[in-house]
This record gives sequence, structure tokens and C-alpha cells, in this order.
Amino acid sequence: MGAHSSEASTKAQALIESLPWLREFQGKTIVVKFGGNAMVNEELKRAFAEDMVYLRQVGVHPVVVHGGGPQISAELERRGIPSEFRGGLRVTSQEALEVVREVLTVEVGPQLSALINEHGPLAQALSGETDGLFSGTRRGTVVDGEKVDLGLVGDVTAVNPATVTAILAAGKIPVVSSIAPDSAHHGQSLNVNADSAASALAVALGAAKLIILTDVAGLYRDWPNRDSLVASIDAAELGALIPSLESGMIPKMTACLDAVRGGVPKAAIIDGRVLHAILLEAFTAEGIGTEVIPTAEEAAQ
Repeated sequence: MGAHSSEASTKAQALIESLPWLREFQGKTIVVKFGGNAMVNEELKRAFAEDMVYLRQVGVHPVVVHGGGPQISAELERRGIPSEFRGGLRVTSQEALEVVREVLTVEVGPQLSALINEHGPLAQALSGETDGLFSGTRRGTVVDGEKVDLGLVGDVTAVNPATVTAILAAGKIPVVSSIAPDSAHHGQSLNVNADSAASALAVALGAAKLIILTDVAGLYRDWPNRDSLVASIDAAELGALIPSLESGMIPKMTACLDAVRGGVPKAAIIDGRVLHAILLEAFTAEGIGTEVIPTAEEAAQ
């Protein structure tokens, strides 16, 4: 067999391998949190946009929720505004919130939508703040046993998915930024962690899966031991493991746990540094990263 025939056979085998996953997810919604290194590497951004278009073309309904951590940090530094993280979350003053809003809704969302729209008029950017999508409540965190005030940081506590479902019904791909109005203070907005926003939206939409892109290969049971990568974990085991994780992983794994406990059948964190990571996760037998599933009791409910 010549090299060309061998390569063609490999491609055909990959397509055949995707058939069970195409059947499983066709007509269903997958919520993808776009973040990490994939947000700042042009090749990875383009590959991600191609993955979203591919999903849409084969009958899956992708919804993108994005943060903008690297871009926000760069803009805060440019303006001389302090940037601090506590417990994996950005401490956000009113001044910093204005930068967060501007970066997410003027820079990141429109740029990602433009990359998707190079393949046709498919993407529509919207904000959780201005489209009635999210409602949030301020939160703090606990670091080393002490409560920490994070400023204008919140959790999504209510979701009205009507705008997103209308965009999906029109055959488009929603691209959602993670800002939310403060339900307790009219006119005030909150910086919402994009992982938790994606999780809340996945639950509200009845999504078939939540996928979170990150900058590591997945969840490690005993970091930095790279032999301790976890391929699959159920909600009960993950809930017990979360308090011992590195601070940056806690919001991501909590988002996966909340999604699964909220009725999403599967959630996964995957390495966004890998080209076409979404397709590898969704449509290959081995997948990549770490998948979170409900316990047997939860799945039976």
C-alpha cells in the first residue's frame, strides 16, 4: 500500500470511529468553555473555530462561553491596574470590572465570532450582562481557612436561556461572554468565572456535555506526578478530591461537578493546547483529558 493510500485509510478509519459519537450527539447541545492558551495562540484559535463549525455542520449544536484571562491581565497591566488572584479567582474592583467588560465584549467575543464566521455567517456574540441571559450574586472565597473578599466577583445564580435557544434554532453558534448583572444591586455587574457560567448554562440548556478547555492534559490525582492523570471520575469521588486540588483547578473541576449534579450527563476538562482538541474529545473512542460522570445512583434518577 502506498503512502497516499495509507494516509487515506487512516482518515477513513477516523471518520468511521466518529460514527457512534455522531449518533450520540446529533441534534444535541454541547457547551464549550473557551479559555487558556487556546485564546492567545492564533493557530489554536483558528482550529477551535473550525471545530465549532464542524460540530454545527454535522448536526451538533455548540454553544461557546468564553473568558478572557490572558487578555484581561495584559490590559490591566497596560493601564497600571493591580491584578490579583485568590483561590483561583480574580479580585475585581469597579475599575478592573470596566476592563473585564471591555475586553470580553469588545475584543474576545467579536474576534472569536469573526474566526467562526470566516466559514459562513454562523456565530453570534452576546453578553450575559446585556441579553438577559445571566443573573449573578456576589461571592467570596476561602483561602487557607480564611474568608477572602473578591470584590465584584459573582456566581451565576439564574439563567434565562431564551436568547441562546433562539440563536441555536436559527442555526447559529452563540458566543457568550461571562459578565452577569448583580441580582441584589440594580445597575451593578459582576465578573463571573467563565467555567461556572458555562456550567450553569449547560444545566439550563439541558446540554448533552460540558467541555472546558484548559492548559493542562487533565485532572491529576497526585500533581505534579504526571502518571496520575485521571481519564474518568464520578461525581462523588471528584467532590471528595476537590479540596486538595491546586487553586487554579478548583473552579474548573467544581464547574464540571456542578454540571453533572445539575443533570448534564458528561463534563470534561481537556488540553486546549492540542490542535482540534474538541473533535478529539467528542468523536474518538479514547477521548482526551478527564471526563466527569454522575454516580450510578445519580445516573439512575
